[in-house]
Amino acid sequence: METLQLTGEMSNRIVSEIMNVPDAYLVLDAVQKALDEERKRRLKFYNDITEQEKTEFINGKIVVHSPVKMKHNKASLRLAQLMNIYVCKHDMGFVGIEKIMITLTRNDYEPDICFFRKDKAMTFTTDQILFPTADLVVEVLSTSTEARDRGVKFDDYQAHGIEEYWIVDPENETLEQYHLIDEKYELILKASSNDVKSFVIEGFQIPIRAIFDDAENLKAIQNL
Repeated sequence: METLQLTGEMSNRIVSEIMNVPDAYLVLDAVQKALDEERKRRLKFYNDITEQEKTEFINGKIVVHSPVKMKHNKASLRLAQLMNIYVCKHDMGFVGIEKIMITLTRNDYEPDICFFRKDKAMTFTTDQILFPTADLVVEVLSTSTEARDRGVKFDDYQAHGIEEYWIVDPENETLEQYHLIDEKYELILKASSNDVKSFVIEGFQIPIRAIFDDAENLKAIQNL
């Protein structure tokens, strides 16, 4: 998947292009002013958000999410409960669902599911509402979110070193698993059957069907 990650070779190329522009200082000054204005809007966003809405701050804009279909909700819940049971059983960290806002350098996201290893989770407070970069993120696709889940979020999660990214498609009942290798996401699998094994949650391995089927989910819970 082609991305806009500003690291490595692409970052160097962009810097080189800016340095070849005679008015580079003016360009950078304009960018800085735009980022300063965006930061003000972001601070206002933090003051205005409530627990009643699922909202995100993406590239300077507030994105309010519409209600999800039942198949979306059930896929999220099945996977989250599998992860949470396993993580709690082995005391591995914290699994968040739906309303956990992770704050990256520019944007704020509320992934469908996210996981933080124990070393990060131990620093969290019960009243915390903004969270650092997660170690694993899951986005469950919907018609209104797919472009962002495969676009800006894919790029941003990759650029900020989120080690593992799962994209769940409840319409086609498939799972895509990406693993960060040499600063880029590599597609490990795209499947609707067989097992998926996490790189981040050590030992966590489940049948993909357990994300989409209640009976398979209950079997998988019993085998955790």
